[in-house]
Formats: sequence, C-alpha cells, structure tokens
Amino acid sequence: MRLVDKDDGWRMPDWLWERIEPLLPERPAHPLGCHNPRVPDRGAMEAILLVLRTGMQWNALDATGICSSSSAHRRFQEWRAAGVFAEIWRQGLVAYDEVVGIDWAWLAADGAMTKAPLGGAKTGPNPTDRAKKGRNDRSSARGRASRSGSTTTAPTATITSC
Repeated sequence: MRLVDKDDGWRMPDWLWERIEPLLPERPAHPLGCHNPRVPDRGAMEAILLVLRTGMQWNALDATGICSSSSAHRRFQEWRAAGVFAEIWRQGLVAYDEVVGIDWAWLAADGAMTKAPLGGAKTGPNPTDRAKKGRNDRSSARGRASRSGSTTTAPTATITSC
C-alpha cells in the first residue's frame, strides 16, 4: 500500500527537477548487464529530500511507497560522493545572491572546540570532572554499607611498587 499517492506538498516541482537533473552523474552500468530496473532518479531524489526535510529514518521510506529505503540511501551515497548536493547548495547560493543579494560583510563562521590557550585560572575547572581524584567513598563498597545493610570484607585491588 502506498501512503503517498499524489502531490502532497513534499514533491519536487518540475522547475527544480529541471535544474537538478543535469547535475546527476551517469547511471553506472550493471556488471552482469541484467538486473531489476533502477528506481527513477526523480523518485530517489524526492525520497532523499523527504528524509532530509523531515528528519525521518531511512527505513520509514518503505511505508511511503515513493522509493525503497535501501535504494534511496544507496543513491544518496552515490550522489554525495559525486558532489551533487554540494553543487545544488552552491547553485542555490548563487541564485539567491542574484535575486536578493548576500551581504558577505555581515557573515562570519568561526568556532573552536579546545581550551582557551591563555585562559589560565580564570577559566575554572572542567564542569564534567568536578575535580574528582579517582575513586571515592561514594563509589567504593568499602567506604559504605551496601543496600542490604551489610559491609563487605572483600579486599580491593592494591598496587605494590617494586
């Protein structure tokens, strides 16, 4: 049963498909020369865009009837490797810049995922380690009674230096 039988607002308009279709690489030849017919490119692209727009799982595509999840994901990987989506993005930016204009003076992209090199004591401790120094009484069965109320007499591992 197909859940998506008609244009429900998720389909690609013809003008967009006419711009995307020339960007797609040639279909690879099947090594044996015979196989099941390949899913149409437009159906695969509509399935991929549905996943990207909604955030749904790839396997949920099977219920929609647009395209099988395995075919859509395989085609997504092929086209990503061929740079199709980067080129769609680039052409979209160029078209937007021509129509509306991008004010590049007000754009910035920067980021860092490291500690500040000159932060020193001003930065404070890492909030995830809370200045812990190894094992403590809360995690040690020796330092507290167990939930049953009895204490353990089992020795813990000790390290002796030679």
